[in-house]
Amino acid sequence: MQESRPSKCAGRWLLAPLLSLILAACGGGIPVDSREPSDDGMSASGAPLADVRVRLMAANITSGNKQSYDPGEGTRMFQGTKPDVVMIQEFNYGSNSAADIRSFVDTAFGTNFYYYREGGAQIPNGVISRYPILDAGEWDDPYVDNRDFAYARIDIPGPRDLWVVSVHLLTSSAGTRNNEANSLVQRIQANIPAGDFLAIGGDFNSDTRSESLFSTFSQVVSTSSPYPADRNGNVNTNASRSKPYDHVLVNSGLRAYQTATVIGSSSFSAGLVLDTRVYSPISEISPAVSSDSNASNMQHMAIIKDFLIPADDTTPPTGSVTVVAPNGGESWVGGSSHTLSWTASNVTNVKLEYTLDGSTWTVISASTPASAGSYTWTVPDTASSAAKVRVSDAANTAVTDVSNAAFSITTSTPPPDTSTAITQETESNETAATANGRVGAGTSVKGSISTSTDVDWFKFTVTTPGVVTVQLTMPGVGDLDWYLYTADDVNLFAARGYTSSNPEVGTYSASAPGTYYVKVVGYSGATSSYTLSITGAGVQP
Repeated sequence: MQESRPSKCAGRWLLAPLLSLILAACGGGIPVDSREPSDDGMSASGAPLADVRVRLMAANITSGNKQSYDPGEGTRMFQGTKPDVVMIQEFNYGSNSAADIRSFVDTAFGTNFYYYREGGAQIPNGVISRYPILDAGEWDDPYVDNRDFAYARIDIPGPRDLWVVSVHLLTSSAGTRNNEANSLVQRIQANIPAGDFLAIGGDFNSDTRSESLFSTFSQVVSTSSPYPADRNGNVNTNASRSKPYDHVLVNSGLRAYQTATVIGSSSFSAGLVLDTRVYSPISEISPAVSSDSNASNMQHMAIIKDFLIPADDTTPPTGSVTVVAPNGGESWVGGSSHTLSWTASNVTNVKLEYTLDGSTWTVISASTPASAGSYTWTVPDTASSAAKVRVSDAANTAVTDVSNAAFSITTSTPPPDTSTAITQETESNETAATANGRVGAGTSVKGSISTSTDVDWFKFTVTTPGVVTVQLTMPGVGDLDWYLYTADDVNLFAARGYTSSNPEVGTYSASAPGTYYVKVVGYSGATSSYTLSITGAGVQP
């Protein structure tokens, strides 16, 4: 939706429970909490404290017409899931006075909860915490003027503090969202100690998990799978459950302690996407009711992740690394560039190697930051059907992982596809494996996205490297988008046409011959007939 953008003052509020301290609208400082929590990591008896379960939540679950929590559906979901720390968006309630906000926090969470709410914003971000907030404030989001990045440093049990950042990125474009992510990463790197825990949570408005913002955020937090899901295994979080808008991303130190989210007799191994429409039994999250996520203008589902944090974790957990890609089955062309990716926990730098025969290893990089999570590699121009990649802790090669299976490297140009070019889409073609094809250069293909969940896949052949142009034309006001993929990665798009333009036109520079794929989808559940055309000097007619 189009958001109005009033001017913003630099003011900030931080209110501790049981205190009625109100800072001036444009003042600074943080009031001292009346409580004096012990920070020695010991129980009253002097015995070491047990591990503590900490539940983190990202929540943009306002409803009604005012982007606020007044209607009550979001409040019931907070009450039913009992989070310990919430990175909240559109933090509006009542008149937004200190008394009204305090009343909302008391009702939704409890009178012993702390909160921070950024000042002077139309749809403010904030943080709500069971544990004391030691410091809080806002970092400027230079791409929007009706909210900022709200951060808080929280005194959770144990020797490490938890830093959380509540974010609400723009809907305008993936490029803008990546720019916002870059700005936030710079703030985090400049202000948050590397040894502390970190979580970034909120409404990213991300259309896919392959957006550049995730690669940017991977400099400071883990962005890899597995992902939280609802009762039915759906990991998407917008109202129609087709796009991954909302996230809780944590750094490797905190991810090492992630545990299943357990509510009643239900367990969600990677965390929960909270959609009351499908949650069962709904009594487990009472007073929430099944219709809450279907409330008027509720455009997001909340994300929950649980962590079992040692009260005394002076001995760091053992490091680990996992190869994500290539992990077996890929076919890469020698001389082309591809992304090696991995996940790492409690590892500072990683060593990257490859083998073409399964026994002789060649160094790609002796040391690269583990937190980067990826590395662009120029594939050697040597054919192999037994290639693998190995990622190791640069300081301890005993911590290592290898591709689960071999991938292949080809050096010869594949023969042209001799099949006849198609002119009409046919079902079922909802995956790359069942893609319609082939689409010939300059031969239009007619098709239709008939339901909000319909997806159409097509394949085409590039015989020589060069620029490929994709054009998607809709009659009337239809709003469809297209995504282009290479054969070796049908999960991460290489190019896309994602605007409100009609026709939707874009280009991609194909660096190697082979099979490529185009996926056609409706924006936000849109349906329409369409005509698809793919052209280029190197595209097979």
